[in-house]
Amino acid sequence: MEGVGWIMTVIIGGLAGWIAEKIMKAEHGLLTNIVLGILGAVVLNFILELIFGWEAVGWIANLIIAVIGAALLIWGYRKIKS
Repeated sequence: MEGVGWIMTVIIGGLAGWIAEKIMKAEHGLLTNIVLGILGAVVLNFILELIFGWEAVGWIANLIIAVIGAALLIWGYRKIKS
């Protein structure tokens, strides 16, 4: 996550994972929410960088990107699982 430190990355990741968990009606623990949020942000930022040449900067943009990315990861996991 560009423009935020490690502690804010964990906080944003946890919050984003929790929001995505509620949107997708999933049940995860705190650690899973943090991992989903951080991975979601990294993956979606990478995709946006490749396609549009744009990367989220700042905590609000990273939170939005992380929520969308985490929701996509949950969706993808469900598709692979079933």
